[in-house]
Amino acid sequence: MKTILFGVLVIGLVTVGAVAVRAAAAKPAKPFLHQLFTDHMVIQRDAKVPVWGWAKKGTAVTVRFQGTEARAKADAKGRWQAVLGPFPAGGPYEMEIAAGKTAVKLSDVLVGDVWICSGQSNMEQGVGAAGNPEKEIAAANYPNIRLFTAPHRVEFEPVDTVDGVWSVCSTVSVGSGGWGGFSAAAYYFGRKLNQDLKVPVGLLHTSWGGTIAEAWVSREGLKPVKDFDQAVKGLKGMQAERKKGPAGYQKRMEKWYKSLEPGTKKGWEKPLKDMAEWKTMRLPTKWEEAGLPDFDGVVWFRLVVDLPSGWAGRAAILHLGPIDDRDTTWVNGKLLGATDWYNANRDYAVPKGVLKAGKNTIAVRVLDTGGAGGIWGTPDQMSLEASGEPGLPSVSLAGEWLYRVGIPLGDSPPPPQVDPNNPHVVTVLYNGMISPLLPFAIKGAIWYQGESNVGRAEQYRRLLAGLIRDWRARFGVGEFPFYIVQLAGFGDAKPEPGDDSWAELREAQWLVSRDVPNTGIATAFDIGESKDIHPKNKQDVGARLALAAEAGAYGLKVEASGPSYKAMRKEGAAIRIEFDHASDGLVSMDGKPLAGFSIAGADKKWAWAAARIDGGTVVVSSPKVPDPVAVRYGWTAFMECNFYGKGGMPALPFRTDGPTQ
Repeated sequence: MKTILFGVLVIGLVTVGAVAVRAAAAKPAKPFLHQLFTDHMVIQRDAKVPVWGWAKKGTAVTVRFQGTEARAKADAKGRWQAVLGPFPAGGPYEMEIAAGKTAVKLSDVLVGDVWICSGQSNMEQGVGAAGNPEKEIAAANYPNIRLFTAPHRVEFEPVDTVDGVWSVCSTVSVGSGGWGGFSAAAYYFGRKLNQDLKVPVGLLHTSWGGTIAEAWVSREGLKPVKDFDQAVKGLKGMQAERKKGPAGYQKRMEKWYKSLEPGTKKGWEKPLKDMAEWKTMRLPTKWEEAGLPDFDGVVWFRLVVDLPSGWAGRAAILHLGPIDDRDTTWVNGKLLGATDWYNANRDYAVPKGVLKAGKNTIAVRVLDTGGAGGIWGTPDQMSLEASGEPGLPSVSLAGEWLYRVGIPLGDSPPPPQVDPNNPHVVTVLYNGMISPLLPFAIKGAIWYQGESNVGRAEQYRRLLAGLIRDWRARFGVGEFPFYIVQLAGFGDAKPEPGDDSWAELREAQWLVSRDVPNTGIATAFDIGESKDIHPKNKQDVGARLALAAEAGAYGLKVEASGPSYKAMRKEGAAIRIEFDHASDGLVSMDGKPLAGFSIAGADKKWAWAAARIDGGTVVVSSPKVPDPVAVRYGWTAFMECNFYGKGGMPALPFRTDGPTQ
């Protein structure tokens, strides 16, 4: 989900307790021809095509392609831009760019459709790390598909160059590169478009695992969302932190805590007498699912453990499992340590003399800066273990803890940063990984992201709509098509129905696809894996995205969606649900009774429900709810699904009691 946030551990650069920072590279001169223009590229068909680069002020540049010629002159900053086209699909062709004695010839240039492919790890996951990799890579011989991957890059200001080259889709180009090669979701999307439309396809892949959506939006694009004003104001301070590097980072972090956060000032790490304002939370859990929805900031957790006399003075190990993001941990007021990585297990040594017979206070200060937060592992990861004392059984720490909010992140300036390449900051990936692609002519975009924004569904709805508006304004090709992957199933199936932050994020994605013009959605809810946040079936993800594009961007008569909620009406002790995208009929895919429906009355007490197909509708009821008012389907992080349209597309999760505006 996330990578490193504040840098105690930086993979490949650091050991525990020490921080290394990459040396700043010298600024390269800007290229005569922008790096997006290489051999094997695809330019957008039926559109005006900008071609640009840099030269000495006043330099005249000529671009020739397909018997046409476009001229440009370098401006006061040295940038020149010529505009070609439009051209029909075809190729391969050559393109010539000349300025005085400087001349560049590009070969094997195709004209077709170019798609931006962006998001977090489920977009980044390569073909070699997805399902059936050997067979898929061996068959990846599609000379009319071209691939370009933008490297990871964090910038505090927009940049205009990118390292990379276009490559022909082959077993080598698909299977090469980090984490399994080229993006599997993007590749399978492009492959189906190429096969169905018979035109060249260019895939511009720019994604980064674990990243938050607000990192992919420009400063101007975030303004209408409002929520990120404070974070945007803090960018200058972050730039200064970046220049300082790791020296003195821990002191700057503690200064940040002490100047803002009440628990640090009031000694909440020590045993306390007055606990009246503290609430309870059962750990481990993500706090968004246990009383703190949509919360980023500092939360304190406390547990009093009653130990028998044999523990007095003993050395021990405190196990807390993973904590998201940064924790600082004490026992009886003694600082044990701090960790700055969301996915690292906390295993702290408790020195001799700290523990005592009777009551012992464990205090954990947690800072979360985005996405889900809290002490979120499994119960068996939380324990107190006596060091070298086999006679003393470990003490489980899972269960009811006390908690109290320290400070919401929005009420404070951003905390100090030590990692100069931290991607979990507003605007930095737009600046480093979208801005360098502008204004390349494109057909549209596909987007697979949202896991790192779970717990902030209402905000995500506004944020994703803002991202789409922002990108459309920047690329300058109008309201280009934008297709969203609805999050796959992940996590443990719930024994009882109720509220769920993953389901709410999926709903936000669907609402954006419903409300923002020229967008669409491809659900992956039914092809998730309970124990793997990176499900292997990217073939269906890509194919469903392609169907959405064929129906929307290309106007083909294909069914791009399974049943989606349209309306409900009460019929006595039951509720009848009507659906869009149900003209081909509804079906239980495995022939068993429909699963995953729940129903509630006015008291909002949810019960699993019986559901039966009746023509193009579904009738839902439960003897536990004699007077129902609302129905939900698939309202959980993960579940086995069997409700589909007869055309083979799964129903989209929904709730009848959700937002409609």
